[in-house]
Amino acid sequence: MLSRIAESLFWIGRYVERADDTARILDVQMQLLVEDPGIDEGEACLRLLSVMGVDADGRQPTRALLLDVLGTDPTSETALVASIAAARESARRARETLSTEMWEAINTTWRAIPSGRTSTMRPPQLFAWAKERAAVIAGIADSTMSRDDGWHFLVLGRSIERVDMTARLLSTAALSHGPKVAWPTTLRACGAYEAFVRTYRGMEADREAAEFLLLDRLFPRSVVGALNRAEESLQNLESSGRRSGFSTEAIRLLGRARTELEYRPLGDVMFDLPTEMERLQRTCSVATDAISQRYFATVGSVSWMGGLA
Repeated sequence: MLSRIAESLFWIGRYVERADDTARILDVQMQLLVEDPGIDEGEACLRLLSVMGVDADGRQPTRALLLDVLGTDPTSETALVASIAAARESARRARETLSTEMWEAINTTWRAIPSGRTSTMRPPQLFAWAKERAAVIAGIADSTMSRDDGWHFLVLGRSIERVDMTARLLSTAALSHGPKVAWPTTLRACGAYEAFVRTYRGMEADREAAEFLLLDRLFPRSVVGALNRAEESLQNLESSGRRSGFSTEAIRLLGRARTELEYRPLGDVMFDLPTEMERLQRTCSVATDAISQRYFATVGSVSWMGGLA
């Protein structure tokens, strides 16, 4: 496969997932601000901007600023609409390898931005629209793409982005002053609430919620679940039959991150969850660099907010 095509598919996976998860993180924050009147809006908004790697540049941190910088401003690299535009540009570069249905799904999603449709949506509508369109694109990819190298690059990009963004979502919940509100809301944002309740038979404790989103091997949005999927995709891309060691630096990095989460006591991870999640984000960044160096012609062509991949 041409490195240009591989790189485009990798970033389609990342950008679509980024738009989806940015909508989920914003949805959590907006619900927290509405449901818990004791939360200081300015402090909460500044904290989320920090988690997302955005500098407020002296601007007053408000809900309106969050929606602008992380939501609807197409000139902001951190906005979900900018991620959709970048996914469409990556799809355009790989147009000859995409099915017509997948191209149309991505292009139709993007057209809502220059038409002004996204700027007229209320926040809940915008978040629901972004999540729905990401699901449509993922579903069409799942049903129309052969399980060849192109598919594995797409899934690899999606999985690494999911690890990074779930880590940010967990940091946002852990830093909230209202954990009794934050964790159920966070579970719902991940589409995990019903699965969590069934798994833990109705318990809604902070520790169990964090454990589910971090370590559950069967839930696709958990950190360990996404790390496992990323490792599988990398192993499918490598067919050297190596009998010892690791075939790529990215497999070593992602595998170490997964085992450190799975085999450490949960209490150690929970003791300073935001720091642990920041460390995981750095691992995603370094792994992305390793993937770029091995597979892509251009290295570091796309950067992620706050210097993280």
